[in-house]
Amino acid sequence: MTSRRDDATAATPPSPSRRAVLAALGAVPVLAVALPPSRATAATAAVVIDPSKRRQTIRGFGGMNHPAWAGDLTAAQRETAFGNGAGQLGFSVLRIHVDEDRTKWSNEVATAQAAVAHGAIVFASPWNPPASMTETFTHGSQTDARRLRHDMYGAYAQHLNDFVQFMKSNGVDLYAISIQNEPDYASTWTWWTASEIVTFLRNNAGSISTRVIAPESFQYVKSMSDPILNDATALANLDILGAHLYGTSYSDFPYPLFQQKGQGKELWMTEVYYPNSTDSADLWPAALGVGEHMHHAMVEAEFQAYVWWYIRRSYGPMREDGQISKRGAIMAHFAKFVRPGYVRIDAASNPQTNVYTSAYTGGTTVVVVAVNKATSSVSQQFTLAGTTPTSVASYVTDASRNVASLSGAGLSNGTLTATLPAQSVTTFVITVGSSGGTDTTPPTAPGTPTVSAVTSTSVTLSWPASTDNTGVTGYDVVQVDGGTETVAATSATAGATVTGLTAGTAYTFAVYARDAAGNRSTRSTTVTATTSTGSATGGCGITYQVTNSWSGGFQGELVIRNTGTTALSGWTLAFSFTAGQAVTQMWGGVPTQNGGAVTVTPVDYTRTIPAGGSVTVGFLANQGSSNPAPTSFTLNGGTCTTAV
Repeated sequence: MTSRRDDATAATPPSPSRRAVLAALGAVPVLAVALPPSRATAATAAVVIDPSKRRQTIRGFGGMNHPAWAGDLTAAQRETAFGNGAGQLGFSVLRIHVDEDRTKWSNEVATAQAAVAHGAIVFASPWNPPASMTETFTHGSQTDARRLRHDMYGAYAQHLNDFVQFMKSNGVDLYAISIQNEPDYASTWTWWTASEIVTFLRNNAGSISTRVIAPESFQYVKSMSDPILNDATALANLDILGAHLYGTSYSDFPYPLFQQKGQGKELWMTEVYYPNSTDSADLWPAALGVGEHMHHAMVEAEFQAYVWWYIRRSYGPMREDGQISKRGAIMAHFAKFVRPGYVRIDAASNPQTNVYTSAYTGGTTVVVVAVNKATSSVSQQFTLAGTTPTSVASYVTDASRNVASLSGAGLSNGTLTATLPAQSVTTFVITVGSSGGTDTTPPTAPGTPTVSAVTSTSVTLSWPASTDNTGVTGYDVVQVDGGTETVAATSATAGATVTGLTAGTAYTFAVYARDAAGNRSTRSTTVTATTSTGSATGGCGITYQVTNSWSGGFQGELVIRNTGTTALSGWTLAFSFTAGQAVTQMWGGVPTQNGGAVTVTPVDYTRTIPAGGSVTVGFLANQGSSNPAPTSFTLNGGTCTTAV
């Protein structure tokens, strides 16, 4: 969305206001009428929380920074947005703008760098391609509508990829980039049809060197995304299905077709403000509606990310004075405590009238977010299945408090009994342990896995070991498919071989550590490996060269040649640096480095190497006083016959 239609204070050309658009669509959000006060209700049946029943993996919560339209965040405001201390939002996702004018790209860097420094992920959305790539046409009553010229699809993909590389050169490795912001509501930007998006995904998105988001429909209109899910080639080049929720009814939040066909993809809500942009973000209890909206987005829609429009605005999570608003405090109940990598787990979502609950797990922590819209306090019990809660901290936002520490919740025989204040959001942070002991300290996260010995049906992984106060007893290797995890192997040591895989297929893995008390670490960084096609090993040649160098660093190039008689569809290249060189940036491949050992897997446009063909991978690296070339290379586990 833009401030052109939701914020009358912006100095931009007039166009239909957000409320006018929603009114025309019959979808203007209406505030609920408060019910008369009543006495506190008696406790209902306990909400049973089952950590073994895992749903989507959470990527995070965040908002948009748009320096051109709303001014950049100050250094202090960046701390408030992405820090996780008192009076801070704890955001872990930042959305930025891809300007059609590349001379303005530098405007996005400072806040993106600050977000990354706090551990947040950054993704980007374009509103328009460069003007030279577009043409005008008639769209309904709009005679000057704009669209991407069909002969410019390749150039536009390069434009997006150039932005990815620009941000990477400035220390911001974009998690993903969108094809187009709201292609179905483009009165002042660029229109796309669903079929045009499918064509771009099929033929051009594979050349973009990060994850690709589409379609970012204005109202989560399924007719914009159904064609992608029903086209296997287009779907293969989509990584994240993005949606906006302006005026979208809760009944339209579930997406059965995505659950059926979107395995291995992520599902994000990439923009919204709720309920409107005309009221102050501190209006109470209107701000409480944000909590219910986020609840439905997490539970019914099963989104993995929830991203607000402007981070700093009168109707946003941060006021213009840089302090968090009531709407922001509500968002913080999720963002501060449901951290990236946590997994939503089963819990009753609406245990009593006007009460909405959701639960999440990460390591030895279970987080419960409870929204009470009633005008009186209610008592609610929570029971954890299969694990023992050992302590609980709780935080509340209501008419007079913002994410304030709250006492009074009690634990007894594995059940938490709490009073939810009237018109409030309460977050419970529950520490769980084993019923067999008092050890509640989880192991540290395992180090980043390294891939070796890749075959057509198996992959061998190793990783730096975890540490623990009493000792690590084992590891779980999980296969990560979008928002789901499946245990692929277990091991008592810091290494395992995953078998039963499909040839020529990319798999993403991560590792958890366990101790004797059953405490589980947070998840390691993921690694992606592509199984071989089953063709003979050794059918490869490598040309390695340094193309540029400077004090402390160099630029290198790898040309990977398939000297076999059949195409390679997916590959893993491995080699070792011997003098402390460290890869800092790569294009054409995805690097993983552990000490001197480097593993490279392909991006989409280098994934297939035809018989007799080659692909080129470039990289930047740091170096010491010397820079010897690697002496050997393996491709899909087999030693290459040539290494130059």
